Formats: sequence, C-alpha cells, structure tokens
Amino acid sequence: MKHELRIGLIGAGYMGKAHTLAFQSVAAAFDTPMRPVCEMIATSTAAGAAEVAARWGWARSTGDWKQLVEDPRVDAVVIATPPRTHLPMVLACVAAGKPVFCEKPLGATAEESLVMAEAVEIARLPNMVGFNYIRTPASQLARQIVASGEIGDVIQVTAEHVEDYLHDPSLPASWRTRIATGTEAGALGDVATHIVNACLRLVGPVESLVADLAIVQPMREGPDGPEAVENDDQGQMLLRFANGASGSLSFSRMAAGRKMGYTYRITGTRGAIHFDQEDQNALWLYDASRDPARRGFQRLLMGPAHPDYLAFNQGVGHGTGYNEQITIEARDFLQAIATGDAVWPTFRDGFEVDRVIAAALVSHRERRWVSL
Repeated sequence: MKHELRIGLIGAGYMGKAHTLAFQSVAAAFDTPMRPVCEMIATSTAAGAAEVAARWGWARSTGDWKQLVEDPRVDAVVIATPPRTHLPMVLACVAAGKPVFCEKPLGATAEESLVMAEAVEIARLPNMVGFNYIRTPASQLARQIVASGEIGDVIQVTAEHVEDYLHDPSLPASWRTRIATGTEAGALGDVATHIVNACLRLVGPVESLVADLAIVQPMREGPDGPEAVENDDQGQMLLRFANGASGSLSFSRMAAGRKMGYTYRITGTRGAIHFDQEDQNALWLYDASRDPARRGFQRLLMGPAHPDYLAFNQGVGHGTGYNEQITIEARDFLQAIATGDAVWPTFRDGFEVDRVIAAALVSHRERRWVSL
C-alpha cells in the first residue's frame, strides 16, 4: 500500500478548487510514490472553510491558516492565496519543517521571493512554485525540440499572455488593482509572469530588457465609491537573452476577446515552433531543411507519444485541459517530497521570474534598458 501524504490547502478560490481536483485525481492518473489525502483546508473564516470542505471533500477545515500549518496531521502545504500573503505563510511552513507549494507570483516583490527561496534551501525543504501552463504536453514537447537543437540556435522569440478579465470598465476594483493587496505589477505580475517563465524555460536567462506599462482604465468602482487603479493593465517588453536571442513580449488584462492568450513563436536557425494555449493540444513546427515545395508549418496533434499525455487518455487529438496541467504539478510535487530532489520550478526559479518583473518595473519608471 502506498504511503499517504496529508495535504493542507490554504485558499478556496479559483486555484484552491483546481488543486483540490488535482490531489484527488493524481494518484489515479500517475504511478505516484505516495497517495495524497485532502486533510485540511483553510480560508478566511471558519464557517466558509467548513462549507467548502464539505463541498469539495476535505476532511477538516479552519479559519486560521496558522492552525493548518502547525497541525501535526498536515504533512505538506499548498498556498493558493494572493501574493501579499505568501511570505508569512511560506516562512511558517519553513518553521514547521513542511514541504510547501506556492502559487505564482512567489512574492509581492523580488526581494520577498529571494527570502523565501533562501529559506527553503537552507531548511532543505521540498518546494515548488505554480507555473502550470508550461506543463502542457505541447509545451513540454516544445522544450524537447528547442533543447535538442532541432530548430537550430534560437534567434528570436515573440510571446504574449493576454486576457480580457478586466476589459469591462464596469467591473469593480479588487485586490488585483490595489498595490496594498496585490502588487505594484498588475497584468505584469498576474499574467506576464507565466509567459516570462515560458521564455526562461524554453530560451534561457534574460540578459537585459526595456519595458513600457500602461493603465487603461484609471478608475473603478470600489466599496466606498470610485477608486484609482494602481497598477498596470497592459504592457510590453523587449528582451535580450544571454544566448544572443532577442524577444518581444506583450501582456494584458484588457485584451477584448482573448480568454487564454498565452502564445509563443520561437524562431531558430533551422526552423521554428508556434504554440497557442487556446489550442493547447497542438504544436506547430516548421522545418527549414525540407524541400522548398514541402515547407510549411506542420500541426502536431498531441497524443500518447508526447510527455504526460497518456496518463489522461489514449486517443491522439482527444486532448488534455487546464486541470490536467495542475495534476501534473501535483505529481511533480509528490515526487519532490518522496525523493528529496528539486523538481522544476522551485522557489529559486520563481525568484528568477520575479527578478525579470522587478527589472521591468524599474525600466518603466526610469525609461531605460535594465541589465539583469
């Protein structure tokens, strides 16, 4: 019989439910080294936590996240709360000696992220940060293609993560639009972090950048009347990578009609690849070595031959979805705990993303290129 790992989850929002589904299904999808048990969930109130626990299938609940972290029957902790809350929660997990998974962005600032990364490293605790989109079978295949040199040396990257969840001007202000509850980085911290993570994973470290940010909707209705939007709605970056490649990156929470506009096109000296998360079960490959009469982007439909696909279904083109990405994350977290070996992306990798975000903020404020 597999050893049970009792999970504590902090947060019952969008990501809290996604992690619940993942831990309830991961042992069926993969041959995991241990079987996770949904032991305790914490939200901001005891009544709310109890209601969610009964609905989602958690054994126990609490309105105090510190109680969850300190509970001796909780073996590992998943943090699915806004970034301003992450630092004290992570440090409490370190003090309790518990493996910790934290949603992105890791910290409200790069300085916070570094504190957390160093803390788990010193304590030698398994840790991961939640960048799920890069775990699709197609993006895992893209990494294999780039790393193997199949498209040659990377020379240029065009990438974006654009959505329209704040396009409607009648939508109210929220924690996302306030620096005190969100971060100084709006769309930059919320969606750009995902595509920055993809660029770091697929192309490599960023050497320097220049960024431009904009607030499109300056005022939104708050609980006490109109209030100012304090962080960016959209922006762009130009990137120079350490390997010599150049890149352009766009991000927005105001992109009308785009629901999951996470896309990248990577051009190499021997070909190119293209991916669009709204069509996440396909990767487009261009092979420049083919006969000129046969050149063109080839659509590769994901199937059992591609990374992590077979764990969910056996039919080529039948597809995986968002929840499968989170389930793959859960598998990797369990693997890190079972072996004690680091599994990407660790908190250190989360810090590297937040370091790019911090440089973009400096670049925008000072209107200049910034070296990393």
